[in-house]
Amino acid sequence: MANLETTYLGLKLKNPIVVSSSGLTNSVEKIGELAEAGAGAVVLKSLFEEQINNEVNNIIYKGEGFDYPEAFDYVKGYTRDHSVTDYLTLISETKSKYDIPVIASINCYSSDEWIGFAQQIEAAGADALELNVFVVNTDKNSNAADYEQVYYEILENVSKVVKIPIAMKLGLYFSNLVSVVNKLSVTGAKGVVLFNRFYEPDIDVKNLKLTSAEIFSSPADIRRSLRWVAVVSDKIKNIDVSASTGVHDGEAVIKQLLAGAASVQVCSVVYKNGPQVITGMLKDLENWMEEKGFDAIKEFRGMMNYGQIDNPVLYERSQFMKYFSSME
Repeated sequence: MANLETTYLGLKLKNPIVVSSSGLTNSVEKIGELAEAGAGAVVLKSLFEEQINNEVNNIIYKGEGFDYPEAFDYVKGYTRDHSVTDYLTLISETKSKYDIPVIASINCYSSDEWIGFAQQIEAAGADALELNVFVVNTDKNSNAADYEQVYYEILENVSKVVKIPIAMKLGLYFSNLVSVVNKLSVTGAKGVVLFNRFYEPDIDVKNLKLTSAEIFSSPADIRRSLRWVAVVSDKIKNIDVSASTGVHDGEAVIKQLLAGAASVQVCSVVYKNGPQVITGMLKDLENWMEEKGFDAIKEFRGMMNYGQIDNPVLYERSQFMKYFSSME
């Protein structure tokens, strides 16, 4: 039988499939179902800085607590503490019930707010921490360095106060992704997740209002991450890459591992088909390994990344010349 064990962020996983941060991982019961289906690890649903701040503002807006000057600070502190306590309880209860690595997740856009929280997460027993950072840069006078500095500062400040490994979950909107990952690797990150799936707006032309675009990924979306998993895993040796977006079957898991991923995150396919889809993906991976004669994942991981293939330029190609050159 093929050995599916792998290592991600220094953690020993029984297999490379990680359920990504989402509503799938927001309760002990749901995580139990994922563990039973065979998940190698889970990333807990993120606690959103924006969400907590919105809850505070909603309470203040309703007029509660305006009798005293210190009311806002009290409400803000109470709301934050309540949210954090629930999250810490989820970590500790999951760790006590299931033998599966638990990676906590913070969605933030400022560094100071989350330093103390990161320490509490570590104390609650989380095995690692994923920092889910995304900044929409709409300032025409700013430059890429200013935008990227936010990520470095958050990572640096959090990594100073915790010993558990940290992964940075990134979007693909960087002018030089390899350079960014390289700097993150020397600033304290042990891993990067490529890529984050964000809320994306759409326009309802009939009712003239802003709506949400499709929230689930499709199998074709693997194209967004496969290239960069292959490039980053070759160029930056001292950091683990977790592949995310568009992984909907066992073949997609195999592709990302061949490209150099240390782990592969799944979400949309589990929403659509239930936790049992993980069991099928693992079986597909095991069957493929046996067919190809691989006894362990380490024997083929990265076999087809940027530095291993004969013509790495194939990962750099950006135009459809082969298909469109004859069209007029």
